Amino acid sequence: MLEGKRIVVTGGSGFMGSHVVEALQRRGVREIVVPRKRDYDLVDREGCRRLLADAKPDVVFHLAARVGGIGANRENPGLFLYENAMMGVQLIEECRLAGVKKLVIAGTICAYPKFAPVPFREDELWNGYPEETNAPYGVAKKLLLVQAQAYRQQYGMNAIMLFPVNLYGPRDNFDLQSSHVIPAMIRKCMTARDQGAAEVKLWGDGSPTREFLYVDDCAEAFVLAAEKYDDPDPVNIGTGHEITIRDLATQIAEAVGYKGRFVWDASQPNGQPRRCLDVTRARERFGFVAKTSLAEGLRKTVAWAEQQRAQGAL
Repeated sequence: MLEGKRIVVTGGSGFMGSHVVEALQRRGVREIVVPRKRDYDLVDREGCRRLLADAKPDVVFHLAARVGGIGANRENPGLFLYENAMMGVQLIEECRLAGVKKLVIAGTICAYPKFAPVPFREDELWNGYPEETNAPYGVAKKLLLVQAQAYRQQYGMNAIMLFPVNLYGPRDNFDLQSSHVIPAMIRKCMTARDQGAAEVKLWGDGSPTREFLYVDDCAEAFVLAAEKYDDPDPVNIGTGHEITIRDLATQIAEAVGYKGRFVWDASQPNGQPRRCLDVTRARERFGFVAKTSLAEGLRKTVAWAEQQRAQGAL
């Protein structure tokens, strides 16, 4: 059990990480260290070393990442590969040297091959190259899986790696230059609604499918795995249900109250054709089943965004 443990959550002030911190607090964990980049730059190995020396954790959740939507990935492939690889590789090595008892690492669905059979099963991770627009990020994360398994084999390190599907929820990034699809659609629909615009332009043709996981459910999965899972195998974290981007846009418009139409810009990339996970392993290995439906999660996310908009923060 995690109560009484001293825990570091890298990325703990970010979107997913802040929800993991809250899930740990609900478990009764009182000693949680959330490093900030200004104090511990994890891209610099010395930052990793100082963090562990100062915090002396029993457990580390490595959730910090340089992330973004298709546009951000396409504009920063080198940066996304370098920073994600360096943060992870160096932190894992320093955790080994510091004798950290357990390390929980966040992977990404972007690591899967572009044409992986649907639903994606963990055994398919190496059967092809990731979709081109986010391949550097995905490959950087796959490297960490290899490292975690190699360190378990050679050093007996208890490092596990979970691969969450696309996340959404309160405190997500709503910056249109770097956000993922759900917050971007919500913000565009809100702006169009408030301005009385007749149309909203969206990327691609709306045909790809995606699976979405409410962030609180993801946080619960990571904490459950920290408590109950100790094997080398990667584990998918998701709902097991996919939806087309076109149908997602319709649901978001209804949740926001936008009455106009969508115009699809097919000159922009669609990204991976389909994304949907096989979530059997998470259920069987440590009992995780997502509880929040997409409709309910969208309502909660829109409500949070409306509050932020009313305060002038969005």
